[in-house]
Amino acid sequence: MNPSYDKPAPTPEHFVSAEEAARHLGITRRLLLSIARRGIAGAYAIGTGDFRKTWIFKLSEVDAAIDPKAYDPHRQSPLK
Repeated sequence: MNPSYDKPAPTPEHFVSAEEAARHLGITRRLLLSIARRGIAGAYAIGTGDFRKTWIFKLSEVDAAIDPKAYDPHRQSPLK
């Protein structure tokens, strides 16, 4: 028996909106977007506009960027 078939494939983490990520962090959406424009890990700009972009976030990556010691990849997001 192949041990790689014993474990289910990990579920990919879903992206969340700026509103959800800001709520998760306890900050305003405006502050989060300001930080995202400066390159925080876990923030991804989508769209092609130069002036306005839509931002999406992976909470685990944002958490790890803020406090790498507290990052637990097995923790379930409170927003799920």
